[in-house]
Amino acid sequence: MGNVINLARWQFALTTIYHFFFVPLTIGLSFLIALMETLYVKTGNKKYKEMTKFWGKLFLINFAMGVVTGLVQEFQFGMNWSSYSKYVGDIFGVPLAIEALLAFFLESTFLGIWIFGWEKVSKKVHLLSIWIVALATTISAFWILTANSFMQEPVGYKVENGRAVMTSFTEVIGNGHLWVQFPHTVFSALATAGFFVLGISAYHLLKKNDSEWVKGSLKIGIIVSLFSTVLVIGAGDLQGKYLVKNLPMKMAAAEAIWDSKDPAPFNVVALIDEKDRKNTFDISLPNLLSFMSYNKFTGRVEGINDIQAQYEKQYGPGNYIPNVTLSFYTFRLMVAAGMLMLLLSLLSLYLFIKKKIQDKTLLLKILLPAIALPYLANTAGWILTEVSRSPWIVYGLLKIDQAVSPNVTAAYVLTSLIVFILVYTVLIIIDVKFMFKFAKQSPIEADSSESSLKDKKEGSLWI
Repeated sequence: MGNVINLARWQFALTTIYHFFFVPLTIGLSFLIALMETLYVKTGNKKYKEMTKFWGKLFLINFAMGVVTGLVQEFQFGMNWSSYSKYVGDIFGVPLAIEALLAFFLESTFLGIWIFGWEKVSKKVHLLSIWIVALATTISAFWILTANSFMQEPVGYKVENGRAVMTSFTEVIGNGHLWVQFPHTVFSALATAGFFVLGISAYHLLKKNDSEWVKGSLKIGIIVSLFSTVLVIGAGDLQGKYLVKNLPMKMAAAEAIWDSKDPAPFNVVALIDEKDRKNTFDISLPNLLSFMSYNKFTGRVEGINDIQAQYEKQYGPGNYIPNVTLSFYTFRLMVAAGMLMLLLSLLSLYLFIKKKIQDKTLLLKILLPAIALPYLANTAGWILTEVSRSPWIVYGLLKIDQAVSPNVTAAYVLTSLIVFILVYTVLIIIDVKFMFKFAKQSPIEADSSESSLKDKKEGSLWI
């Protein structure tokens, strides 16, 4: 059974990480495209239409990949985690059903209007369709995070006949964890899109393409990157304070604080001995963790050992400590990526205002690979969120080893894991190829390619 659990966890982790590469960009880029088209409709300036079409192509490639990889996620609940689905399905299934029936329906319907409606519907109707798509992607994220937040902090339920049953839908959507997690996720998505636009615009400047649509995209990318990164940091601060109070084990693991302290230091780096439950070496900043937790340089932060003892009394004998090393370093990777994003966006804004950014070749070269920074932060944040909940799959209610499908075999899970890895590898190669192809083109070149392809298809039909 141990092998089955580990393989099932690896499969879900790998497929979810892969899927989550596409989700933030879909959410964030949809809003940026809606903004660009709004500027086009309001001003009539052709450059905004070119920007809308250029980034729209990249958005559609990303959106398609997100849909394909997202379908796999829900299948796994039935394949590998049927005990979990049986236990919490009455609650977990509700937000997922709403997401599929409402949000995805809106996305797919109005995205179709937006794709095929150029020159066929009025400008205002076309603009409205992309705004609905953008709002629908955010609604989709809200309902998925509603389900995830119940796993982090269950509310609005009771246990009947060995299953969790919803008692209050209002409490489920009013979950405090949801309302600190949701803004953090949306702002992260905007930061992802901002750096995506900024990095590709920098590439075009390096290629001496200083067209108006490039300059306009660069400006939007800089502004969105800066403000969204600041908002992400602010939302993350609120989320951290919430975890200290409501889910102390998650924060204690993320900070590798083994014994409760008042005031508590912030460990910059640490060598963690999980077996003996201590840090053999650390570099720390005095009182800083207390300040981060309470906005003052005093305040007790609960340690892992004390929380473990408390949980043993509350839930019975067992090990309730998550993977501290992974939690600790994924948190620092997320923070480090965020700080680099803030630095780069501030520097870019300064040089843009001074009208010197086009001359700073080194910065432009850095901005292209810097597209990866929000992806690193998003992935590290997701790993931290899920790993630090261990050994629970639903906090305080259901452990991971109780959630796996009882009849699934290790050979079955291993086979499907290998298949998923192979298929996803092919998909990511295709995705990267198409992204590079269209990202390197200008809107005029892309339109010419499309027209040429259309003419060939029409010619072949005529023949």
